[in-house]
Amino acid sequence: MRVSVIGGGTVTGEEYDTAREVGRLLGERGHSVVCGGLGGVMAAACEGAREVGALTVGILPGEDPTAANEYVEVPVATGLGHARNALVVMNGEAVIAVSGESGTLTELGFAAIYDRPAAGLHTHDLPGVEAVETPEEAVAAVERAVR
Repeated sequence: MRVSVIGGGTVTGEEYDTAREVGRLLGERGHSVVCGGLGGVMAAACEGAREVGALTVGILPGEDPTAANEYVEVPVATGLGHARNALVVMNGEAVIAVSGESGTLTELGFAAIYDRPAAGLHTHDLPGVEAVETPEEAVAAVERAVR
């Protein structure tokens, strides 16, 4: 399964560690990570996934594929700016959010629009987003929802 991992581009050390663990767990369970391709949660999730050999895809806002974080295996340059948030969500079968601000909020909105199950760790409290406390719970929640 492809899972879109979304969240803040600037994060605390704890948020980075949480997102990295989400990526690692997804990879260990045979899933791929799709993200926005830049820093913060996006880099952390990709780092964790790559540590265990999982595929990582970065849907970038700009036109330069080399702008992707070092853990993105497949960079996709869009030139769409924040409009690429819809593509991040559409290219996953489920969504896991870690923290985040307005960009994450738009992606959670797209998750609802495109009927993607979503789990959230310390993020926006919205209908349709299952609030969880740990990376393990986040991965289990999206796996249950997609079955």
